[in-house]
Parts: sequence; C-alpha cells; structure tokens
Amino acid sequence: MKVIFIKDLKGQGKKGEIKEVKDGYGNNFLIKNGYAVIANDSNLKHFNTQKNKELLEENLYIKECEKIKEQLEKLKINIQVKVGKEDKVFGSVSTKQIVTELKKLDYNIDKNKIKIDSPISSLGTHIVKVELHKKVIANLKINLVK
Repeated sequence: MKVIFIKDLKGQGKKGEIKEVKDGYGNNFLIKNGYAVIANDSNLKHFNTQKNKELLEENLYIKECEKIKEQLEKLKINIQVKVGKEDKVFGSVSTKQIVTELKKLDYNIDKNKIKIDSPISSLGTHIVKVELHKKVIANLKINLVK
C-alpha cells in the first residue's frame, strides 16, 4: 500500500513523502492516527496543489526577507554604552539591546534571529548577522559609542 505522510513520523517518513508500507501498518497505525493518507489519485492531486501553494508562499516570504535585508544593511545602529578607564566597555551588548534599537526604527525582528559571533565589548563598529530566513542573512552594522 502506498501512503502520503501528512505529519512527520520519526524513523518512518517526513511530511509530504510518499512511501510503500505494509497494508496492516498503513491502515491500523498510520491512517488511523492521522500520520498518512492513502496515495490515490485525488489525494495525490490535493497533495501536489498543497505543495505548490506552500512553495509560492515560501518564495513570497523570501522576497520580503530580501527587501528587509537591503534596508537593514543600509542601517548603522548606534548603541550608547557605559565605559570605564581607557574606554573599556562595561559588559557587552546583547541581542535584546539590538532588538530594542531595531524596534525604535520599526523593525520587528525576533532576538533569536540575531547571531553574534563574538561578544561586542569594545567601542567602534561591529557587524552582526541577522538570519531572516535560512537563505537570507543580513549584515547589520552596530556602532558602540560612549
């Protein structure tokens, strides 16, 4: 029996995968528990239209991310920090501080999307990666000032 997985099932199949399984396993476990549907003509047609729709939505989202990337790479965010003797910064700049500054500029970016390679703990300009999508990564300039 051929089935189309509609949910991920560890060790068996991922969503959208078409696999040949034994009849009993397919009927009594996969279909009954909502992990898969029978791979007949109508289900295959529905699956293909759903897959095309998801691809179109993904492409639109990537285009939006590209626009945001262009805008972010033009920005230079200034963050005021406290410094001690010889211009040493107290602590380092966190992703939360960067998100706060971006929100002031009307960019709603999740702090988990900001990737800091090494701690930002010196005055001057630093580059931070913002992962808007797996395929779209922007370089944001952060400037630390007294």
